Amino acid sequence: MAICPECDAELDIDEFEVQKGDVISCPDCGSNLEVTGVSPLEIEVVSDDEDEEEDLDEDEEFDEDGEDDEEETWDE
Repeated sequence: MAICPECDAELDIDEFEVQKGDVISCPDCGSNLEVTGVSPLEIEVVSDDEDEEEDLDEDEEFDEDGEDDEEETWDE
């Protein structure tokens, strides 16, 4: 049993069914919660800023020199 750090609701989470790094949602307040420890079970609120940063990181693709992977063509 764990307590939502955002709304203090009791969460029915079995520490044997989750892994560190898993993100779950509080059924009462809807907050995204990350499992930061499993024995004992520890959870933290995932901030919206972290979600946005992860989305940006996944969308960006760069080659080794830091440039976009799009090919440039030059008309001569």
